[in-house]
Amino acid sequence: MAADLTDRLLGGGTLPSRQNTENAATAKQSAGMRNAAWAAVGRFLSMAAMLVALFAALVLIVVPVATGSQTYTILTKSMAQKYPPGTFMVMKPAPFDELKYGDVITFQLYSGRPDVETHRIVGFGSTQEGKKTLITKGDNNGAIDANPVRAIQVKGKLFYAVPYVGFVVNFLGNSDRETWTVVAAVALIGYGAITVYKSVRKTRKRDDAAAGVA
Repeated sequence: MAADLTDRLLGGGTLPSRQNTENAATAKQSAGMRNAAWAAVGRFLSMAAMLVALFAALVLIVVPVATGSQTYTILTKSMAQKYPPGTFMVMKPAPFDELKYGDVITFQLYSGRPDVETHRIVGFGSTQEGKKTLITKGDNNGAIDANPVRAIQVKGKLFYAVPYVGFVVNFLGNSDRETWTVVAAVALIGYGAITVYKSVRKTRKRDDAAAGVA
């Protein structure tokens, strides 16, 4: 009892309480800093995902549609190593007379049929009527293509290629490609809009909270 009374008279009894308060405040501050750090990471990841989605929409949908290009998927190894199977090819219309040696083109194997091939121009020829033809070859093939390519067969010249994306396109189905393109565009744009809205809303809440504390 004497020792307890002495501690109280000397003010020792208040030290544990003050220390506990300081520890609690420090712990709360640390927790707040951790939560803020995780929130920042979450915002960064959300923004990164939005940018990737918007880039995908731009490269895979917007640009091909805006330029009147057609899209195809490499299915064989004839253009490996540069364009392996699954490569998504965007082929832009080009005047036949402007096609040159080394250009990668997509052409109908037979005029009027849907079957197409994507090979590189390795030479030029002409028909008996004197019309220009193209000699083509797959980069990974040992011999040139058996038949020369006429102007009516050419679907487009390579604009750009995206590796592996073609597998997704094939999974969705070529027959429904236009429908899936619209769905993908709407989904990507909607996702981007929602992400931006959430980010702006969180920023406003933090600003309002800071203003209230001030």
